[in-house]
Amino acid sequence: MVKPITAMTHDTDIPQGYKATALGVIPQKWEVKFLGDLLSRCTNGLTYDVSITCGIPVTRIETISTGEINYAKVGYIPNESGYETFRMQKGDILYSHINSLSQIGKVAYYKGDKEIYHGMNLLLLRANESLDKQYLYYTLLTDHMRHMAQVIAKPAVNQASISTSDLKRVKIAVPPLAEQRKIAEVLGVWDEAIEKQARLIEKLALRKRGLMQRLLSAKLRLPGFSEPWKIHKLQELFTERNETNRTDLPLLSITGDRGVILQTESEKRDTSNDDKSKYKRIAKGDIGYNTMRMWQGRSALSGLEGIVSPAYTIVVPNTDVDGYYMSVLFKQPRLIYDFWTHSQGLVGDTLNCKYRDFGQVHICCPPLAEQKAITEVLTAADREIELAKEKLERLRRQKRGLMQQLLSGKKRVKINI
Repeated sequence: MVKPITAMTHDTDIPQGYKATALGVIPQKWEVKFLGDLLSRCTNGLTYDVSITCGIPVTRIETISTGEINYAKVGYIPNESGYETFRMQKGDILYSHINSLSQIGKVAYYKGDKEIYHGMNLLLLRANESLDKQYLYYTLLTDHMRHMAQVIAKPAVNQASISTSDLKRVKIAVPPLAEQRKIAEVLGVWDEAIEKQARLIEKLALRKRGLMQRLLSAKLRLPGFSEPWKIHKLQELFTERNETNRTDLPLLSITGDRGVILQTESEKRDTSNDDKSKYKRIAKGDIGYNTMRMWQGRSALSGLEGIVSPAYTIVVPNTDVDGYYMSVLFKQPRLIYDFWTHSQGLVGDTLNCKYRDFGQVHICCPPLAEQKAITEVLTAADREIELAKEKLERLRRQKRGLMQQLLSGKKRVKINI
């Protein structure tokens, strides 16, 4: 028999209106209950044929990998009867009970905006009439509940799993229903602000992308520039840097979305060789690209000095070239296609774009002064997006802090009677 999963408190000074419980000190009118006693449903989903590519959408593990329901990452079941019991209802919560230990316990709230059915390898949690659906969702997001998920998970070789019986025996703090709803309402306001800020970032990124495409194709010229653009081979504008034996420099990683970063800041495991004598030096202002992935846009301008894997090619802009301008140009679809056509190899995984191949690619670009002016416009757009992202992260941090306070009863909400 599984023992109840709880967290004991050692508090001795209990404020007036509060009480000591297995979950710590909570408000007097709150109760500690088993999660299973608050659910009308806690089940796994239907099994389906993963080879089906159209029909009725059904959830899979990847559907909630971002913490929201991603309708681009679903499976499908035939459009026929027999599946109605698996149709999700507004307010249902998907819970990751089979996943890596770091991802287990992740949840997503179904808003009922699109039809979707509940698939295998995710639990569906449905609150009963004594529990507000959104209050349950926010409770499952807390650090305590993510920690408890790891505590009760049974680890295996590549993943861990949580049984429904163990999950049902986890205890949570439950306020009166009116207070649950008010807490959910307050946190919902923060969610709305976060969603609004996320939409703003998408809008800014879309605007920058459109501006970038017009500026880099000369469909839009900045004021004061009218000189014709010229065609160059990249070998006329770049030289290759092939410096090795610089083990005194830090190990860097060239990423597709974050640029050149310290390997210690990378989310990927360090698989570098112990002997780094053949690793290549990259300097500030250089552009590094993955020799086998240049045709996928895997390149970045470096703002750091360090060493990178020999799998990368390092190119140095000459004095007639603005590095940022070129780094953006290298990620444009037309140029990526040109890198692909100049790469050597039989199939995708063996294609190589070495410096001699890179150098044969032709580009049409403006004089240096116009390159720099375009760079100023695009970096200003980058900064606007970065500031918007910083505000989004602040909102998320503030919400997390408020959530921990409200769901533990340390901060109370006013209930209008």
